[in-house]
Amino acid sequence: QVQLVESGGGMVQAGGSLRLSCAASGRTFTSHGMGWFRQAPGKEREFVSVIRWSSGNAYVADSVKGRFTISRDSAKNMVYLRMDSLKPEDTAVYYCAVSEPGNLYTTPSNYQYWGQGTQVTVSS
Repeated sequence: QVQLVESGGGMVQAGGSLRLSCAASGRTFTSHGMGWFRQAPGKEREFVSVIRWSSGNAYVADSVKGRFTISRDSAKNMVYLRMDSLKPEDTAVYYCAVSEPGNLYTTPSNYQYWGQGTQVTVSS
């Protein structure tokens, strides 16, 4: 049984930083991507970033490029999202997810497993 558990969310002022963590268990994900998505109230779930578990190749959405960095620690089965220069519009529930094998996917339908989410609130 695959389990993804996010942590590290919280409340921060604009311009601040947070690091989200995602602990993965239940199987190995060599050819899969580990992604981060976010969902604000009343909005669609939005792609943030994805990293390939084996190679470390990554892709970041334009909306967060230069501010957010994704990384992984294969030995610990952990994926991280470092968020700097946070803005009020970054406020959302952030989810980590495991994609199907293959490309670095950016759409939720290509993701098979999801965590429960962690709230990030950025005040102005």
